[in-house]
Amino acid sequence: MSPRPRVVIVGGGFAGIHAAKGLAGLPVDVTVIDRRNHHTFQPLLYQVALAVLSPADIAQPIRYILRHQANTQVLMDEVVEVDIPARRIALASGARLDYEYLVLATGATHSYFGKDEWSTFAPGLKTIEDAIEIRRRVLLAFELAERQMVEHGWHAPLNFVVIGGGPTGVELAGAISDIAQLYMRHDFRHIDPAKSRVLLVEGSPRILGAYPPDLSAKAQASLERLGVEVQTGRHVTGIGPGWVQLNSDDGDLRLDAAVTVWAAGVQASPLGKLLGAPLDRRGCVYVSDHLNPPGLPEVFVLGDLAHLEQDGRQIPGVAQPAMQMGDYVAKALAADLSGKPRPAFRYFDKGDMATIGRMDAVARVSWPFKGHISGFPAWITWLTVHIFFLIGFRSRLSVFVAWIWNYFTFTRGARLITGNQQLPGWQNLTAEGQRQLEPGSESLTRQD
Repeated sequence: MSPRPRVVIVGGGFAGIHAAKGLAGLPVDVTVIDRRNHHTFQPLLYQVALAVLSPADIAQPIRYILRHQANTQVLMDEVVEVDIPARRIALASGARLDYEYLVLATGATHSYFGKDEWSTFAPGLKTIEDAIEIRRRVLLAFELAERQMVEHGWHAPLNFVVIGGGPTGVELAGAISDIAQLYMRHDFRHIDPAKSRVLLVEGSPRILGAYPPDLSAKAQASLERLGVEVQTGRHVTGIGPGWVQLNSDDGDLRLDAAVTVWAAGVQASPLGKLLGAPLDRRGCVYVSDHLNPPGLPEVFVLGDLAHLEQDGRQIPGVAQPAMQMGDYVAKALAADLSGKPRPAFRYFDKGDMATIGRMDAVARVSWPFKGHISGFPAWITWLTVHIFFLIGFRSRLSVFVAWIWNYFTFTRGARLITGNQQLPGWQNLTAEGQRQLEPGSESLTRQD
């Protein structure tokens, strides 16, 4: 081993960034590798997708974040091979890097449960690019409806279907309802955005299934007050251009959908397969309480890519444990360098929270006190926590100003449509509407 061990960190998310920052004061050389040049604050991606914030508000260049660390370099590249015996990785660019320690923190991506063809019609939300695509589709649906109303006197149904009742799905459904009912109500002359339908589809008996039942019930009640139609116990059996098909007691039920968004499942990054270590059904690597795969003490697997059980349950793949895992890597390496045994990793659960539209949220708090809160107090807690953890003063300030501005003015500052002006299935909806919907119907015309 060289006098200064080489630590290679793959992934610039919460776990990777926290690991890199923790190693700043140790006598090691650090290389951070990511396919993108920026770190994204994923809990706020849905606010980019629904035009509350701009991408720059929730993303920072990785080089900028680590600019003061003399022992750290950043490479924009992708790992394509891991040679465990040689302790070497191969990159897509053709470069090869040796390491003494390897930290894998490449997160997760969407899972369509073997129906990958659905991704064309129902994008998920994991990256800035995903958020911009969802924003394009949602805003474009209103624009196409307005144009169609001018041309024909009617428009296709403005149905927005969100599949998956976890935190992301709940936040997306609430935010879409907010856009339609509050923020766009005066923007159009020929359609009434408030009369669009937002449907949240969840296969299990209740939304927010990982939350306590009382918070799940409060979240559903809040969504229904916003006009969101919550469909629980319904499984998606098909998705196509302009439609979603669900199971029902009377057979499959087909819904028109101007925009469909997928928030139902995730699978681990494929990088875990390169280790040859045991994987769970989602592709997560089983790790010990030192965050190592079996027999690989020089390899750490963090965040969504790791399967670690504590107190009889798997640690969730969310931001809070990922940050703590990143911090732990620095402690473990410091112990190695000083010849001491590594401490075991222990996840400190501070709670969970999810927003439900404007000024409403639910939260299970474990620290500094234990309890369940909902409504405006939970929203203030959510706002404070997310502002605090945003990386960079500029991001915290701009996000805070954007939220305050939106609160008082009911405006959205990032309502930009980029890319093409086509929606999957819009022509199908148009043809169906022409056959079935009469001009002047209350569901189609603006009621001033």
